[in-house]
Amino acid sequence: MSETVALKAELRKEAGKKHAARLRRTGRIPAIVYGHGAETVAVSLDLHTFTEMLHHGHRLFNMKVGRQSETLLVKELQYDHLGEGIIHADLVRVDLAEMVKVTVPIELKGTAKGTHQGGMVDEHLNNIEVECRASDIPEVIPVSVKELEVGGAIHAGDIELPEGVKLVTDTGTLVLTCHLIVVSKSTEELEEEMPATPEVITEKIDREAEDSSE
Repeated sequence: MSETVALKAELRKEAGKKHAARLRRTGRIPAIVYGHGAETVAVSLDLHTFTEMLHHGHRLFNMKVGRQSETLLVKELQYDHLGEGIIHADLVRVDLAEMVKVTVPIELKGTAKGTHQGGMVDEHLNNIEVECRASDIPEVIPVSVKELEVGGAIHAGDIELPEGVKLVTDTGTLVLTCHLIVVSKSTEELEEEMPATPEVITEKIDREAEDSSE
């Protein structure tokens, strides 16, 4: 389950695109803190530290906002036009005992049977949305692929979830499939399968015409 880790933030007194651009040039990103009927607060975060925490599966943070220490959950992240770098974060205040909806990454376990049958596994979804107590958010959702054969599929509803965790993603959502690997034929193989060329057929017709004229 996710641990609550300390995250440092600085209050922001300015807003707007120009201010956000200046922040990013210094290695920080703008963020907002809201929820529980309290005032929305604008802060900035160290991008490298925040990204590293997310990569380690952390979603819950203890943050001192102004004079008050609060427990925050990552609600939404905005990325750059390449979909790689985080440029803004929304953090919502939570109580560890309350139910929350979060997106959790999927972690594949094992080797699919289909890979020994000439197949390969395609991952159509790399995370699912679940609902659970804020204190029980899984870092990852393990998904066993050992029994996946060629032509088989795993849907969101097939995934076994930890106790106390409820699926929010539609049960019919496709997560994984296994299909045969199609091998492209070489030019030589394609040429061997081709019928006789038009030139050869024409030559044969011409010879038949000469024989009949004699």
